[in-house]
Amino acid sequence: MASLGLPFINSLNLPKEAARRLNSSRSNNYNHGICIPFSSKLKPSYKSHGHSFTVRMQTDSQDDYSVKQIKEMSAARKRWEALIREGKVKVLTPKEAGYAIQLSNKTLLDVRPSTEHKKAWVKGSFWIPIFDVDSRFDAGALSKKITNFVMGGWWSGIPVFRYDNQFISKVEEKLPKHVDLIVACQKGLRSLAACEQLYNAGYENLFWVQGGLEAAEEEDFERDGPQPFKFAGIGGVSEFLGWSDQQRAAAVKEGWGYRLVFSARLVGLCLLADGLFIGAQQVGHFLQDLRSD
Repeated sequence: MASLGLPFINSLNLPKEAARRLNSSRSNNYNHGICIPFSSKLKPSYKSHGHSFTVRMQTDSQDDYSVKQIKEMSAARKRWEALIREGKVKVLTPKEAGYAIQLSNKTLLDVRPSTEHKKAWVKGSFWIPIFDVDSRFDAGALSKKITNFVMGGWWSGIPVFRYDNQFISKVEEKLPKHVDLIVACQKGLRSLAACEQLYNAGYENLFWVQGGLEAAEEEDFERDGPQPFKFAGIGGVSEFLGWSDQQRAAAVKEGWGYRLVFSARLVGLCLLADGLFIGAQQVGHFLQDLRSD
């Protein structure tokens, strides 16, 4: 905190816990439908053979594309670690970040998507998402959305996100480059990507919130919004049934009253499924009777 002109709390060197969170965030990059814009997308090429056309995709198989993304993500992690190691981006815990904002009016830049920001945000923060929900409905976007839903989006409630090419220009419109800028997201991955781009754009007083707002306790920041910070990143069926990791941790603290709410939802969901199954059977019998007549 010395670089902020505040009393020193803890060492700002990248601890093992920060490295662990950075490693665990790799999988979140793919599970959350995020594609870090390291390079342009692969394009198909077409080759003609007489009257028939053979479509030849250049390394377009899902496996090849996944390997490409993993390599790009690994390279990005090395760049991010270098930024922190060289002191170009400084590390703050959520408690330290809240301490800095309260005592010195430092600026917090929230780069989370709208789905997370609308649930909980730090009072007085600037919100400029580096990724947001992909609202396109072209063939490519629909294919990604369907794949995301089938591969777990229905359970997690996390949609497909799209990188905002205007992110830096939007930040520059609102925040001068000399400002001490604390950058936060939900888990800590997207904020690191944002820090890299901000540093390359000329922002030099950058601070990364280790672990993101999900790692914050309620007393760390002055919060606005209907839900705790820890719940801002969950959704889908897992949230409805209370089966997310965050809700399970809350159930341990809150006790049986909290668990009964979600137990009742599970029972209701089972009854609804049974009702639909029985109804479908009845409709099937009715249609069979009509055919026999």
